[in-house]
Amino acid sequence: MKNDEVTPEWVTGNPTGNLIVISGPSGAGKGTIVKALLDQFASIHYSVSATTRDPRDGEVNGVNYWFVSREDFLHMRAKNDLLEWAEVYGNFYGTPRRRVLEAIKRGHDIILEIDPQGAMKVKEQFSSAVFVYIMPPSPRELSRRINDRGTENQEAIRHRLNSVACELGYIHEYDYLVINDELKEATADVAAIIRAEKWRVKRNAHLVGLVWGVDLRQGTHEKI
Repeated sequence: MKNDEVTPEWVTGNPTGNLIVISGPSGAGKGTIVKALLDQFASIHYSVSATTRDPRDGEVNGVNYWFVSREDFLHMRAKNDLLEWAEVYGNFYGTPRRRVLEAIKRGHDIILEIDPQGAMKVKEQFSSAVFVYIMPPSPRELSRRINDRGTENQEAIRHRLNSVACELGYIHEYDYLVINDELKEATADVAAIIRAEKWRVKRNAHLVGLVWGVDLRQGTHEKI
């Protein structure tokens, strides 16, 4: 240990934040769950993605998404300014890299609400990220939610429903599955996952070692 490194007197949890990746079909309630988490927990922050799609009614640039032109997006991608990117339903989506990394270093838990394509790209770079897949209780309920939203025509709705089967091919790449049948319960489930991940042994063993004066890095200790 370096001479200028301060030894903690007690364990308070991993001082760096976690990257929480949330995916699921359109209409599963991902955005509603994320909003509820942001309202309840000051330590959880939302990573605003960039997209080339048009804003929906009520969406605000810099709050819901960074709405950019196709040319600007491709420029960001060429400069490696995106943590991940994907083309979904003919539009580009991507996560600005620098803002996410800086927030995690400051100790914030960062939520990425992205599709499975983007999630797999994040997984290649951040094996310690937490991956959560949100599902509605049934295909019929998913269809009802998309119809009630009233933002897409029937052809677009059928396309989204047909794409669910393809998305489910990624399900085994996720750490957790949450069924959003009742919003309050589903939000509590995701919150519990985030709290539990904060205290995983692999994230905190080195801190316990500092407090007790023992080197607990993996592979450095002997079993009793």
